[in-house]
Amino acid sequence: MKIVILDGHTLNPGDLSWDDLAKFGELKVYERTPPELVAERCTGAEVIITNKALVARETIDALLELRYIGVTATGVNIVDCEAASERGIPVTNVPGYGPKSVAQMTFAHILNLTQRTSHHANEVSEGHWASCPDFCFTDFPLVELDGLTLGILGYGTIGKETARIGRAFGMKVIAHSRSLKENVEGEVEAVSMDTLFGQSDVLSLHCPLTPETDRVVNSENLAKMKSAAFLINTGRGQLVDEEALADALNAGHLAGAGLDVLSSEPPSPDNPLPQANNCFVTPHIAWATLAARRRLLDATVANLQAFLEGVSINVVNGV
Repeated sequence: MKIVILDGHTLNPGDLSWDDLAKFGELKVYERTPPELVAERCTGAEVIITNKALVARETIDALLELRYIGVTATGVNIVDCEAASERGIPVTNVPGYGPKSVAQMTFAHILNLTQRTSHHANEVSEGHWASCPDFCFTDFPLVELDGLTLGILGYGTIGKETARIGRAFGMKVIAHSRSLKENVEGEVEAVSMDTLFGQSDVLSLHCPLTPETDRVVNSENLAKMKSAAFLINTGRGQLVDEEALADALNAGHLAGAGLDVLSSEPPSPDNPLPQANNCFVTPHIAWATLAARRRLLDATVANLQAFLEGVSINVVNGV
């Protein structure tokens, strides 16, 4: 059996082993595959593993030996699942491999905004502390999290993990989610969308991208937020109207933003957010701790093994 991994670099840049996949057959790993080479590289493959490399209808229709497509991510929009279903080809994903890692990055951004650790470390490196007449040096207001309100949009696994960390810091947690119908005592208060934007001192986005949440952070909702509030997005870049957020930050209508995702990745040169005031952007790495990537690879192996044994797990297209 021929197995092709189209873009192995992000999942395994060299610190993990492909051996558990290689045991199933002939394994070919490409670090990256441009769209025009996908069909050629997959010729003769029974199994395709992809992360972000597009597997389009034309490719699926052309690969007569293809039996299985595994996605090394939760989202499967890079695969034409309808075309796969028509061929009876299951498409699998890997849910739930990184909640703790993503929540950890969420708080890395929150703590960066409230403590400005990197900024002050740079100031020390440039000699500003050494030339300061006082025993300590700070040129930016520091913010204590205890007693602040953490708002969470989307209360799934990652949202709940973020809430747990927030409570450990002494924060009050409020959330808005389709699945959250009432308060959970000692855990979270269920609120309306307007209340979420209006009351949050820190608003963190953890909801799926749907027609209802597309650009939910827009000029109208940003206007409801406190001027001292922070926005965090480790979810999907398209949840944010980027021009509106940049305008709010540059005008001082919002205290800061920490983002791990943007609407297009890598960002276009004219994206306004990397240069916006008090906006800190990391390059979509919340998911990418070694522990999370190891879980992701293990689950990818388990998905394929289950398929070969005639068992369906994590199949997203009903085949």
